[in-house]
Amino acid sequence: MLYRFGDIDKLYVEYVKRASPYTMEADHYHPYYEMYYMLSGQRIYFVGDRSYPVEQGDLVFIAPDELHQTMHAGEPEHDRLIMHFGPWYLSRFAPAEQELLLSPFRQASKVIRLPRQEHWQIDQLLRRLLAEIRDKPPGYELTPGLAVTELLLGVARYLQQHEPVPIYHDTPLHAKISEIVRHINAHFAEPITLAALSEQFYISPYYLSRKFKEITGFPFTDYILLTRVKEAQRLLRETDRNISDIAAEVGFDNFSHFGKTFKRIAKLSPRDYRKRT
Repeated sequence: MLYRFGDIDKLYVEYVKRASPYTMEADHYHPYYEMYYMLSGQRIYFVGDRSYPVEQGDLVFIAPDELHQTMHAGEPEHDRLIMHFGPWYLSRFAPAEQELLLSPFRQASKVIRLPRQEHWQIDQLLRRLLAEIRDKPPGYELTPGLAVTELLLGVARYLQQHEPVPIYHDTPLHAKISEIVRHINAHFAEPITLAALSEQFYISPYYLSRKFKEITGFPFTDYILLTRVKEAQRLLRETDRNISDIAAEVGFDNFSHFGKTFKRIAKLSPRDYRKRT
């Protein structure tokens, strides 16, 4: 079951109900903000530097260009609502208002689990939004923007007055993999090998490779390449540096390999990507 509203580059809402196993495409990051609300079921969500168990009522806040991946946890049946927005939506607000509305994306935990009363209010809000985009009564087009603003404002106000409910790692191994991810995120421009990390973090190469994929959803090498290409995209957008210098700066020691990897992930050559953005 699928319902959609809006423009992916402006404001977009999508509801999906799934009954069969589903795993997101591996190279998943995008230039807009995303909120994910779990209406029912359970999932595992990797975002930022760790995986989270996500259950009914949880909200996931994903900032632009943040690698993320969702995987099944137990039974595959689940339904969720996602909301995307970018500069077009934010432009209607003053800078101080933008800062407040975006504060949920700046929390250390990417998953917000609200207490019962606050959860009930958010759940009712988002179920009304779903009914609007499903039934399309007169003026339903006005609802998504209002609902997204009310959601962001409600969560932001709650976080100003309360510490988020902690969501702990499932196991010590999950915590160790998160530590390894944080290391990669901080040192991706340096030479990184499975063997070196295995020695540094006292875990066998085979076991690290297998558990890294199982817990994050990303193969070990793919995660490093995605992280490097994502930073290369940022430098291509925001600077006028030479492309070969950017390739070296983000950790590629072979320019041909950089070009092929960049095009596989971004679907454009580095030069065309810079022109388009």
